Amino acid sequence: MPSTRLEAFSDAVFAIIITIMVLDLKVPHGDQVAALRPLLPIFLSYVLSFAFLGIYWNNHHHMLHTVKQISGVNLWANLHLLFWLSLIPFTTGWMGENNFAAMPVAAYGVVLLLAAIAYWVLERSLIATEGPDSKIARAVGSHIKEYVSLALYAVAVAIASWLPLIACGCYVFVALMWLVPDRRIEKRMSSRTSAKRD
Repeated sequence: MPSTRLEAFSDAVFAIIITIMVLDLKVPHGDQVAALRPLLPIFLSYVLSFAFLGIYWNNHHHMLHTVKQISGVNLWANLHLLFWLSLIPFTTGWMGENNFAAMPVAAYGVVLLLAAIAYWVLERSLIATEGPDSKIARAVGSHIKEYVSLALYAVAVAIASWLPLIACGCYVFVALMWLVPDRRIEKRMSSRTSAKRD
């Protein structure tokens, strides 16, 4: 099966997840700036989760453009990723509604950790399907950012009971780290395009 069908389905799920999150933002009762103050934790957790979903969508999009065929294993690996991402609105709302309390912050980190593992599983399954000399295998290269992300998620979950705001800081750091574009796949694709022109 071509990758376009998987990408279209995944894009729809990403759109639904973001829509669910934005629907959790309630209109304040009152017309003064002070009416917005109680909504600040909810809004901040929304911004963080929106950034994570945008990062996943962007990297997922680029990754799927490097593959030609999708196997059944790839379909299940993709569903595994989408399952964990679909829990982000729940943990986002829980964390924001409870002013970044320990248990919701830890649950948020667990979901982020398991989504990161699921993304890695999808990446590995696509490489297994395409082969060790495929575009995706050559484009992925170093995994330093992935390992740092996993370590920070694990640390954040471990310390959330005592230091929930520091745990949130770990999540923000991971998001900022991934906002810096990961150009491995883009470089590989553009070099292939320029090689074909020559």
